[in-house]
Amino acid sequence: MFANNLIALFVTLAIAFIWLRLNDYFANKGWISSPISRKIIHIGTGPIFVLCWIFFKDSSISPYLAAIVPLGITIQFALIGLGVIKDQASVDAMSRSGDHREILRGPLLYGIAFVILTILFWRRTPTGVVALMILCGGDGMADIIGKRIKSPPLPWSRRKTLAGSLTMLLGGFIFAVFLVWIFIAKGYFPGEIGNYLFPIAMIALVTTFVESLPFSDIDNFSVPLVAVLMGLFIF
Repeated sequence: MFANNLIALFVTLAIAFIWLRLNDYFANKGWISSPISRKIIHIGTGPIFVLCWIFFKDSSISPYLAAIVPLGITIQFALIGLGVIKDQASVDAMSRSGDHREILRGPLLYGIAFVILTILFWRRTPTGVVALMILCGGDGMADIIGKRIKSPPLPWSRRKTLAGSLTMLLGGFIFAVFLVWIFIAKGYFPGEIGNYLFPIAMIALVTTFVESLPFSDIDNFSVPLVAVLMGLFIF
């Protein structure tokens, strides 16, 4: 079983590395802008990583082995953000301004959230999966769509728009439902997907409001935190 988990870890590491380096390469070449690359990484990394949980066997050590992947990436983010590692491709892909120190905010919190939620919740409850998918599909999509569709700003947060918040709500809900459905199909979560729709919708609705608040660079912390607190009571 341990040998199988090591293979699963290697496969997960390989997939994550290829995904991140592809985005770094595209951004460094100028084929996609840094803000778009940052959001593509934000949106895609989570579902890819969580789907890789399926490769691991049922073992108490599995979540810790799986968490090595986001932990390694998070440490890399920290070292790049601190300037210890010079990696302009990563800076181009993950920062808005080209300043490596920007990685120490959103991207670093994103990685920390994945490490903690992987270890705490794993496949034992939908709470972690839902929190991570709302962070990826909701918060990630909101910025892209909100800036491209003209819509009224929110009264309590002039930098956020109605289109962005609706995207946060729908994107988070869809990503969470899809991943939970897969885990139900694999036998990790009990019941049918219909039983999860209303709880996920409630979590998506509240976290949408949290994301809409006029605070900068804390969404990667506040959104999963609120989702987890709700999930502990709902699931």
